[in-house]
Amino acid sequence: MPLKLTNREKELLQVVAESADELKVNAYAVGGFVRDKILKRDSKDIDIVCVGSGIELAKTVAHKISNDKTLNGARKPFVSYFKNFGTAQIKLEDLDLEFVGARKESYRRDSRKPIVEDGTLENDQDRRDFTINALAVHLSKNEFTEIIDSFNGLEDLKNGIIRTPLDPAITFDDDPLRMLRAIRFASQLGFKIEEKTYHAIEPLAPRLKIISQERVIDELNKIILSKKPSVGFKLLFDTKLLHQFFPEMVRLQGVSVQDNYGHKDNFYHTLKVLDNLSEHTDDLYLRWAAILHDIAKPNTQRLEEGHGWTFHGHEVVGAKMVPKIFNRLKLPLDDRMKFVQKLVMLHLRPISLTKENITDSAIRRILFDAGDDLESLLMLCEADITSKNEEKVKRYKANLKLVKQKIKEVEERDHIRNWQPPIDGEIIMKTFHIKPCKEVGKIKNAIKDAILDGEIKNDHDEAYTLMLKLGKEMGLRNVEL
Repeated sequence: MPLKLTNREKELLQVVAESADELKVNAYAVGGFVRDKILKRDSKDIDIVCVGSGIELAKTVAHKISNDKTLNGARKPFVSYFKNFGTAQIKLEDLDLEFVGARKESYRRDSRKPIVEDGTLENDQDRRDFTINALAVHLSKNEFTEIIDSFNGLEDLKNGIIRTPLDPAITFDDDPLRMLRAIRFASQLGFKIEEKTYHAIEPLAPRLKIISQERVIDELNKIILSKKPSVGFKLLFDTKLLHQFFPEMVRLQGVSVQDNYGHKDNFYHTLKVLDNLSEHTDDLYLRWAAILHDIAKPNTQRLEEGHGWTFHGHEVVGAKMVPKIFNRLKLPLDDRMKFVQKLVMLHLRPISLTKENITDSAIRRILFDAGDDLESLLMLCEADITSKNEEKVKRYKANLKLVKQKIKEVEERDHIRNWQPPIDGEIIMKTFHIKPCKEVGKIKNAIKDAILDGEIKNDHDEAYTLMLKLGKEMGLRNVEL
């Protein structure tokens, strides 16, 4: 059965086939590209295995593409050769071609880096992680794009099964990252992990510690970006893989019961919030905010007599935990981390407004504190409304809708979002001829609070008058008089 290709893919792979014939070597398109074409998923990377020198094949292909304007377009292909690894890459505007010689591999216990030898196509297929990734297609004139299926990968694709080609215990022991990949594919594709493959994971979960955190987080982020991320997280938890690198999230699981008081399982609540949010956004770091919004609940859990379980201040403690978690997981410590930290800190604020008379002052403060991230915050808050009681969910969502309307009205009138008080530190220091000191900060904050509380207008003259009054009360002299 030939693989169905676009005209563009067919043209490029015919060049590879012609180049392989010239060099008298056999070449095959393999792995994820073949899998995704069968599943009708977009694929921008084509992996090509050559029984011979992958680098020599890549050089010949690159030369042919460079000399053919119909293939090349306006730009020359960008070609990289990695002689130490025997690999090469041709980057085109729309596709990347990766070339490697067929290999067989063996592993040491303390490393996922294999000892590599030249091999056959069969050797190369044996080392593949899953049957659905061990599919290949011929790149030769006589059998062009005919599928090679040595491990019934087509059947597993049809039935939605993740299965290793060889013994899963050996496959995962050789390269523990494959355990995470099994769960990632199950989450991304909506497949099930075959029973023997699944049961091989938990005993080998501690082996994940030989994998770099960068590789772990790359797989985890792909799980988080799945259509329904809870699928992957439940598998990570049940196989004990999550325990190896994300203990804070593991600690969310479970329900404490004391004096007939219980509380919701915060692990499964977090997954519900994450799934809710994922229906509306593909923003990776907004999804991370959902994962971490209640991360400090185990640290702040208390039983109050006559009231039940409380988690006072979990948003503050959680915000402090965010940089430490990001640092350990090798997530970026830049504005993306600060975005997550801000949302963790603020995630209770809009919901709390639904429990009281909504004042303009409270609305101005959430506008000021959230700034450009207000829409993301409100999206997180709506996702955070979870309960088995449907009437309760309807009531909270209706109240949040009122808050959103009030925010819109106040913002249109007062223009508080991303606002800066009309009196800054420079004006205060110049007016009273003082250097930076705590009095400057006190006056700035008092002016900001007065505007947010509606005591004075967001106006330079009113703010200046208040500044003079505050300065006088502090014993400061106006040198401009």
